[in-house]
Amino acid sequence: KRKFGKVVMSVILFAMVVVFLFPLVLTVTNSFMSEQEIENSYRMVTSSNPDRQDSIMSGKYVNVKLIPDLVTFSQYYTVLIKRTQFLIKFWNSLIIVVPIILGQILVSSMAAYAFAKLEFIFRDQLFFTYIIVMMMPFQVTLVPNYIVADQLGLLGSYWSIIFPGVFSTFGVFLMRQFMMYIPDAYVESAKVDGASQLRIFFSIILPMSKTGLAALAILVFIDNWNMVEQPLIFLQDVNMHPLSTYLASINSGEMGIAFAASTIYMLPVLLIFLFGENYLVQGIQLSGLKG
Repeated sequence: KRKFGKVVMSVILFAMVVVFLFPLVLTVTNSFMSEQEIENSYRMVTSSNPDRQDSIMSGKYVNVKLIPDLVTFSQYYTVLIKRTQFLIKFWNSLIIVVPIILGQILVSSMAAYAFAKLEFIFRDQLFFTYIIVMMMPFQVTLVPNYIVADQLGLLGSYWSIIFPGVFSTFGVFLMRQFMMYIPDAYVESAKVDGASQLRIFFSIILPMSKTGLAALAILVFIDNWNMVEQPLIFLQDVNMHPLSTYLASINSGEMGIAFAASTIYMLPVLLIFLFGENYLVQGIQLSGLKG
């Protein structure tokens, strides 16, 4: 019975993997198809013919193909060479995401150290407030952030997105949980030796929190790399928008371009996840050992 249960569970997990990976594989393989081949396969989706719904209801389906008849790189040439808009928005994404990652690592780790290792009045109540804010959907804070950015004169600049991202509550929560796992004996020994709080933080706590910092960096990158609402609200200049908003501007007659752009867009996330998977898993596991 135990072996049979393992087999059934393996089959179920394999089926789930196939279901979740199918759109990813379809996007990558279709990005190497010619525009004509894509048009022939997805004509029922891209066509503006009013009889399209009647064709679907009559039993005709989209011809989904995983293997192209003729491999071509024309879509990638168009996206990377002919259309400079894609690369401009790619660098816009880096301009936004990199400062958020660096700033949140510094701010979150220092705040987490205070919550985890320092004693001050209303510490637990303040951290509870952090948790409440963290549980709120980010759409709830968009209006307050917009008002504050407007008052500070930051609307239309990248700082209107970077500042809220740097001071996100999730990073404080994650790093505080991770630092709670670090024994207090290290801090007490350093205090006996006359080390200041900054010395303890940068020389002892921060090096011991590398796994948690790596996990935080990966999660922050994925979250902000995929942002859509913030640029649309805070940046009036379309040329300043990040890459996450580019795909929505591709019209339905350029599905080949959409497949190629989507493939390039998800490559950084996939590479960071693959190379940082161990840090991510260890960081999340260790952060939950002690609350």
